[in-house]
Amino acid sequence: MPPRPQTIQIFLPIGDPRGIRVAEITTRIVRVIEIPRSKLADFLKMPEAQQVGVYFLVGELSEAGLPRGYIGQSGNVGVRLAQHNQNKDFWNRALVVISLTNSMTQTHAMFLEWFAIAEATKAGRYSLENGNSGARPHTPAPLEADCHEIHETAATLLATLGQPVFESLTQVTATPSERELFFCKGPGGNGIGEYTSEGFVVHKDSTARIENVASIQGTSQERFRLQLVTEGVLQLVGDHYVFTRDHLFSSPSMAAIAILGRSANGWIEWKTVDGQTLDGAKRQISAALG
Repeated sequence: MPPRPQTIQIFLPIGDPRGIRVAEITTRIVRVIEIPRSKLADFLKMPEAQQVGVYFLVGELSEAGLPRGYIGQSGNVGVRLAQHNQNKDFWNRALVVISLTNSMTQTHAMFLEWFAIAEATKAGRYSLENGNSGARPHTPAPLEADCHEIHETAATLLATLGQPVFESLTQVTATPSERELFFCKGPGGNGIGEYTSEGFVVHKDSTARIENVASIQGTSQERFRLQLVTEGVLQLVGDHYVFTRDHLFSSPSMAAIAILGRSANGWIEWKTVDGQTLDGAKRQISAALG
């Protein structure tokens, strides 16, 4: 379904644009409350804290360069967030999805949690602390239909608040031929990717070298590659690693290092099908136009 115009209202209950923010689409019953960890005590005083809800904890970057996240649900989101405040260190913001009419049930919440973990994993923007999404909970068809509508609204509100948890990493175009693809090849590695406004995205099923060259062993670059394996982005298949999903890197060079297992200048290593470097295709053109 193509994007459509929508009106979103953001309310600042304590008047601070960096404090608690409450977002809703004016024609929907779903509300997302963004809570800085330092303001958790203020949220716990709000009546919404006692509702059934789904929540997202977001925080510091993982070794692989993605923001860490955790998705959960509770019959009393305030109590659960208070528990996470005691036993989870990584997060600095929580985003809570609730119903304006207090009509979300535990069944809704369990399905929404399962579905959100699966969709966030597929999108690949966050390094989830959850692990896998577990088994699909039994949900009657009418409630499942409700859940999909709630999820759609929550996804829009989360992105509006700066957390595009479920958005695709690559631009969806009318035909694959419209995408400008770049390639990075070396011993044991064969990457395909796109240069986007957010960084460099390596496509699912690209391959990467297993070994690290001696010069990066024991360095942050080796730890970076190992973290990609730990987080399930790279999976060992035969004599090489395979990307299990699209993955966003902060720069073309980090993407090239992941594939080649050595220090690399991604602006030179990534090339078009015709052999033009990423530097020539993007930076030199921009410089000429400037």
